Formats: sequence, C-alpha cells, structure tokens
Amino acid sequence: MSSLLHTLVLKHAENGAIALVDKKRQLTYEALAVEVERTARGFAATGLPPRGRVAVYLPKRLETVIAIFAATCAGGAMVPVNPVLKAPQVRHILEDAGARILVTSADRYAGLSDAFAGLDALTTIVLVGGVPEAAKQDPRVLGWDDLDRDAAIRHTSIDADIAALLYTSGSTGRPKGVVLSHRNLVAGAESVATYLENSADDRILAVLPLSFDAGFSQLTTAFHVGATAVLHDYFLPKDLLRLAERERITGITAVPPLWSQLADLDWPRACRKSLRYLANTGGKMPKALLARLRELFPDASPYLMYGLTEAFRSTYLPPAEVDRRPDSIGKAIPNAEILVVRPDGTECDDGEPGELVHRGALVSLGYWGDAERTAERFKPAPGQPDGVPLPEIAVWSGDTVRRDEDGYLYFIGRKDDMIKTSGYRVSPTDIEETAFASGLVTEAAAIGVEDTRLGQRVVLVAAPAGDDEAPTEPLLQYFRAELPNFMVPAAVHWQSKLPRNPNGKIDRGAVRSALADLERDST
Repeated sequence: MSSLLHTLVLKHAENGAIALVDKKRQLTYEALAVEVERTARGFAATGLPPRGRVAVYLPKRLETVIAIFAATCAGGAMVPVNPVLKAPQVRHILEDAGARILVTSADRYAGLSDAFAGLDALTTIVLVGGVPEAAKQDPRVLGWDDLDRDAAIRHTSIDADIAALLYTSGSTGRPKGVVLSHRNLVAGAESVATYLENSADDRILAVLPLSFDAGFSQLTTAFHVGATAVLHDYFLPKDLLRLAERERITGITAVPPLWSQLADLDWPRACRKSLRYLANTGGKMPKALLARLRELFPDASPYLMYGLTEAFRSTYLPPAEVDRRPDSIGKAIPNAEILVVRPDGTECDDGEPGELVHRGALVSLGYWGDAERTAERFKPAPGQPDGVPLPEIAVWSGDTVRRDEDGYLYFIGRKDDMIKTSGYRVSPTDIEETAFASGLVTEAAAIGVEDTRLGQRVVLVAAPAGDDEAPTEPLLQYFRAELPNFMVPAAVHWQSKLPRNPNGKIDRGAVRSALADLERDST
C-alpha cells in the first residue's frame, strides 16, 4: 500500500516490467526505483531541507520523472514547471515557491540567465545533458551526473506533508501554487485508476504537461497499478499517431483541441484496436467530436471528466451514460463527494443552479503563501454535525452547476473571468499586464471567446498608446516573446477608449457584448 508519492514507484522495486518509455529509452520499475532513490540522495547532498522545493523545468523525458519523484523521496516537494513557459513566468514560479533546487537543461539555463538575479533561495541548479563552459562559472551549477548519489537521505515524510506545488493561473494575476499533500496525490491515483479500470496491462500515453494535474495523473495512475507510462511531448498529430501505434497505447487522456486534431487522422486498424479508453479533460467535449472519436475507436470506452487543480479530479461520466447524458460532467469520482450549494451553504434542489463544492481526500492544502485567496476558496464543508470541533475544509469551485433527479451534474458557467483555452486556465490579468508592459497600449481587456476547437480563444480589446492607431503586429510580437503560445491573443481589436462601469473599472460585460456583436457581424 502506498502512502507517499514516491512509494508509488518504490513499491514496484522488484518488478521487471517496463515503467517508463521515452522515445528509444525505457526503464523497468526496478531501474526506476533505483534511479529515484539515488537521485534523492543527490538532492539530499545539496542540503535540501525538509519540504524544500525542487523545481523541474524540462520537457518530458526519463530524467524529468526521476527528478519529480526523487524530490519527495528526499523529503522535499516537487514543483513541475510547464516547459512551454517563458523566462518571466518561470522566474515567478521559482521565486514564489522559494525553490531550493532547479533541474533543467543547458539550453533552458541559458534562456533563464537574466531571470536568476535575486533568487536567493535557489542554491543548486542541476543541468541534464552536460554543463556548458559558460555555466561552469556559476557556483550553483551541477551536472546531472555530478550529483552525490551516495549521500544519506536525512528527512522523512508522512502523508500529510506537502508533496507538490502545481501552478495554475489565478483570476487576479500571476499563477498561484496549489499545495498538494502526499495523501492528495496518492488518493487521486487510486481514485482515477479505479474508475478507469487501469491494470498492469495498460500502456498509458502521457501527452499532457506534467505540470497540469491531469497530465501528472497519467504517471500516478500508471505507477499505482504497475502499468507502463509512455512519455510524449506533443508537436505534430502524426507523431502522436506513430507513437501510439508503435507502443500499442491502451489509454489516452487529452483536452478537446488535441482530440480535435487527432480525430482528423487516419488511424491504423491495429492502433484503433489497442486503445481501451479515451478520456477528455480541460473543457467540454463537443458532441460532434465525441461522435467522430467513437466512430474511430468503437472498442474504446469514452470517459468525460471534470476537475479542479485544487482537488485534482472531481467528477467523471461513466461510458455507459455517454449516450444518455452527453452534456453531463457526471458524478463524483470514488472517495469524493460533490455538493451543489446555495450562497448560504444549503444544498440546492434538483435542477437548481448552485456552486460545485468538493469534499474528500483530494481537497488540497490551499494556495502557497496566500492565506487571503485560500480563505476565499477553501471553506468549511456544508452539512457538518454541530459536535465536530474542527470543521472539515472543502474546496468551493467557483463553478455553477445543476444536478438532475438521478444525481448527474451539468456545468453552467464560472463566477470569475478566467479564460479556458487549449485545456489551460488563463488569467486575463496576465495578458493585460503584458500588454501594458509593451508600452503600446493605454487600456486593455482580455476576453475569452467561445471556440469549437480551443474551448475559448483569447481576444484582446485595447486602446493604443501614442500616434499609432493600430500597432497590432508589434504588440503580437511582444506577446510571442513574453508569453507561451496558448496565452498569445488570437486577435486584437482596437478602440479609442474601453467602456467602464460606475466604479471606473473596465466593464468586462460590455466588452464581451461588443465582441459578441462583432462575431455575429462577421458570420
């Protein structure tokens, strides 16, 4: 039985089955367990304190997974950083997390050189793939092969300790770290593996970012049951298809934009037959897309899922219900309870809209270093007996849903202005602050516009600075240099002045309505 994140790997230490596949490289569970423990010793030798944070900024490869699980094995906490992020976002995460160790590559180290200034907590930088001459002048830099793998591991953990910080965009600014305990992650692995019916025979494609809760779940569910996780950084749809065929993939979890691209491919018959399940997360699966996927993979069970980073996963729709309730986000995952409540905390009637509240072992420990925002989202669970002196804390999602008479849930909308695009939650504030930093705008509002492929696409409405009436291309070039691609606006609309509400703030509702009118006029 596993109680700590790294024991998902270590419990299979005598298992000769393949645990990880990375292109032409692979590791058995036995070899992976050895590498995790040896690397944990290397991290310990650098002076990693109890619950010290280890940031991992790498594409998906064997060393990425080893470093992540070694961080908790050493008594620390892992901070996976999305490899598509640029230097400003990476610096924010390193600084906010107080990362003690950064594991990255030589080329990424060079791109971050200006971002390291003032990061006093960062004492060690481990480079995978060799140390270039320029980096040898930095006393913090070690090569991956130079870690002291014979040192003693001095710190132990219990299941209530922090195991991870997963950074997710906040509605009011830069990404915030969701604090997850060992208990959260292990309980999540067991819960998801249970309803997906994972077994040691599965070969699970890990295509989503490991910094994304659903992406990391591909590793934990595989390791929970002794299955094989196949690592893949997504570039071209045909690359994924070839990999799925070669590795006889049995399970794929993806976001709707990726499923949309995969649905257009000509899948070989052998590949269609090997796929046991397909799962969707990160946004609603369009009915037409789901129908196409089911036609492509008639033997694969479709799982439609809804999740919060703050609680890992929350609901899933069983395959048997997909035809009857294609618009539903399902019911609670195993070992969780999902409530629909009014603002006063009382439970809603069937059909009555209310806020989705998640209680159970997967509820995280809040937002790192932010008691105020934690108090807004993490509150006592409704309906507790009066005699309980310490209330159980639940996560209040901010999402409005309704429950039908059979207990199935349906998503209605969000309370905040977050943009859900390509499976990512994007803060409009991040985009607007970048627009201001360009010096090309005086006012800006980033809005999510419905899109059949992306879920939503990012559109910026802005007032130009200076005499240039529409500096669209210079602004987009600035965005591309400063932000990952999924945050770059798909379009910019210019206005001399943005509408404001009575309090003097930009009226997002009015901006959104004006964009809707533009959309209608263009069709």
